[in-house]
Amino acid sequence: MAALESLDSFLFSASRAFLSPFSVFVQIQGCLICLVLAFGWACAAYVRNKEIKRMKNELRRGNTFGFLCHDINELEHSNQVNLPRVTVVMPLKGFGEHNLHNWKSQITSLYGGPIEFLFLVESTEDPAYHAVSRLIKDYQDELDAKIIVAGYSTTCSQKIHNQLVGAEKMHKDSKYILFLDDDVRLHPGSIGALTAEMEKNPEIFIQTGYPLDLPSGSLGSYCIYEYHMPCSMGFATGGRTFFLWGGCMMMHADDFRNDNYGVVSELRDGGYSDDMTLAAISGAHKKLITSPPVAVFPHPLSSDLSFSRYWNYLRKQTFVLESYVSKVNRIMNRALFSVHCYFSWGFVAPYVMAVIHVAASLRMRYGSYSIEDETLISGGWLFVGCLAICTAIELLSMWNLTRIEVHLCNLLSPEAPPLSLATYNWCLVFVAMLVDNFLYPISALRSHFTQSINWSGIIYYLKDGKIYKIDRGNDIGPKYSDLSGKNLHGKRGSPPKVSFISSLARTLVQWRQPKKYDV
Repeated sequence: MAALESLDSFLFSASRAFLSPFSVFVQIQGCLICLVLAFGWACAAYVRNKEIKRMKNELRRGNTFGFLCHDINELEHSNQVNLPRVTVVMPLKGFGEHNLHNWKSQITSLYGGPIEFLFLVESTEDPAYHAVSRLIKDYQDELDAKIIVAGYSTTCSQKIHNQLVGAEKMHKDSKYILFLDDDVRLHPGSIGALTAEMEKNPEIFIQTGYPLDLPSGSLGSYCIYEYHMPCSMGFATGGRTFFLWGGCMMMHADDFRNDNYGVVSELRDGGYSDDMTLAAISGAHKKLITSPPVAVFPHPLSSDLSFSRYWNYLRKQTFVLESYVSKVNRIMNRALFSVHCYFSWGFVAPYVMAVIHVAASLRMRYGSYSIEDETLISGGWLFVGCLAICTAIELLSMWNLTRIEVHLCNLLSPEAPPLSLATYNWCLVFVAMLVDNFLYPISALRSHFTQSINWSGIIYYLKDGKIYKIDRGNDIGPKYSDLSGKNLHGKRGSPPKVSFISSLARTLVQWRQPKKYDV
């Protein structure tokens, strides 16, 4: 009885406190965040839908190859022979369930110009080395492809090291270089569409795209889907953007041959994140980044993506904000860090308050309370109702954008098995929204105070925004990658099932330990 009275006292005190001016502001802010996200996704859906309408109009006019180009005359031999040479560079690490399909979608591109594919691994012991070697052998008479052993990085991240080695080895006549992650699933016309935009506007510095996550059913996979969705609106502009995704970047080859704007030196000398570094260079030199409306790529997530692997992925994403190339870039990253943390918990807080309001209202049914308490509870229900409506609008807008991008991907890859929204669990999407926004500030603070990260078994340490120390070892880090569940070290077996609580507890213990690398 005493426990119930204490609970009642807490609920009504909290509900009363949540109707204070500051709490009202927080709850209104939460509703506004939902509506702003819904509006952003609606704008992104409009841009993607315009491309769907264009392709359907092309089909009605008899252009059955609208998924490849706007004008069917572009497929004439006289036009195809004049297309520029493109080098596709793919840094690899490990081998997982979706890699083979993704690689095949990349090398079987219907680009009509000369093209070469360079697969980069750190050593022949990487499981990807043998898998790619077999793939190249199967297609050796149909494409120009080679696998290159890049060696171990010493001054930058392994991915950047592989990319730079690929840039050094590219064909001397290549006009453009396209960097792709090994988990990107291309459409047949993707390389042609990116190249056509570069040819139309030589002022473009980088062309990019963005993934459409296909959750596997676990909460971790939905958290990753929800994490990427707010960023997707920045890539669905149909043109100029300030965002850059390292999974797909097409650039002028001469920028790497001549180290224009310091692209090579900035990446090589302590670079951790390829996309954040290049985006900073673009901003500093006022260069143009664009994202065509067709540059959205299916990204199937691992079928066994656990919550602990999601946490590892989130840690790597928040750690990116600790790297920078200049003082201005550092200030911008700190501002993004602060704003993201503020709005993440600003998004979650109203839902905590709503639960308190609902619980207090339910307790009122089983006791006699004053008219003042009833008035407070009715005020609480007003905010709960507004939040529920705004959440429904937000989820509807997210669903609509996902629906349109799924449809667009199906049109762009008519030969592939069709994607479907039927597998998406929207209750889990809502839970993932709360979980991801709650954990983001925790992960960001952890990254800020440790200045180190474990990426695929390699520990990178930052100082002044640059990598200054790299630790490698057979027993360092996970055996499987976070998103694709790739086997990173060639050992067979299933991924160890480590609970998120255990992972977070271990992280907190490491956080409190003195850092041996401090000087």
